[in-house]
Amino acid sequence: MDQMSRIESPPRPDWVSDEMYPFESRFFTDASGHRMHFVDEGEGEPIVFVHGNPVWSFEFRHAIRELRSEFRCVAPDHIGFGLSSRGGRREDHRPDSHARRFAALLDRLDLHGITLFMNDWGGPIGLDFARKHPDRVRRLVIANSWCWPVGDDFHFKAFSFLMSSRVGRYLIRHRNIFVNAVMPRAVGDRSVLTPEIMAHYRNAQPSPADRAACAALPGHIVGAGDWLGSIWDGRAAFADKPALLLWGLKDIAFRRKELERWTSALADVELHEFADCGHFLAEEAPDRVVSALREFMERTGHRPREREG
Repeated sequence: MDQMSRIESPPRPDWVSDEMYPFESRFFTDASGHRMHFVDEGEGEPIVFVHGNPVWSFEFRHAIRELRSEFRCVAPDHIGFGLSSRGGRREDHRPDSHARRFAALLDRLDLHGITLFMNDWGGPIGLDFARKHPDRVRRLVIANSWCWPVGDDFHFKAFSFLMSSRVGRYLIRHRNIFVNAVMPRAVGDRSVLTPEIMAHYRNAQPSPADRAACAALPGHIVGAGDWLGSIWDGRAAFADKPALLLWGLKDIAFRRKELERWTSALADVELHEFADCGHFLAEEAPDRVVSALREFMERTGHRPREREG
């Protein structure tokens, strides 16, 4: 372990509801001074939840609460998101930088036999770890994500250009449109995003400066093509691992086209489609997600611990 890295458990902001998010907050400070918030609940086989833009580990609260009696549930906030520190420098917001910091946390926690649960940008960030450390990853859970260059796909190219333009970055930073407009459009039923839930996403990015990472990532959908290509070219390291695909069919970002690419590239796939849901399945259908994940874990070798009583 790097002697400069450390884990702390200081108080967290008052706006975080202990009822909605009933977990101990921990903070990992690496050698470069980045302070990453994460939760680490339960014991047993580790399930690591990897979020995307513009959310944070709060997204996975239902799954963690239900699964922590059987598994060790770890969920970090990328730097610039949730309760983690803001990086300050532009390069800190590149997805490969997020991937390096994510790997540093898993190294610090010395996790092995990992099941990666990945959504949105969590896919490339998690799979970058899987291709570099295939011996430490046992299973993949992919929920509405991708992991390959998309610079020749107008669907992604147009969104990336618009959101990374001067106008797009202004709207993300000063109007918080990723939370206020994109999130409600990306779900199947907007009513699942209650005012209490939305407050936890808004309060995590209260000012324009706090939205720097959120504003930077859209440009990397196309701009990080070389990095995405390196992960996809190295997919043999993880393509034969048991994979659970959870796919919301009402997603405005990832379509059936991306789903079919996953099913053709992965060798051992179990697919669950959610016709009534969109991009944020852990928010939209937590009970069905947990049920599918439990069955998948048991099918692929996990033996549930005997519960007391």
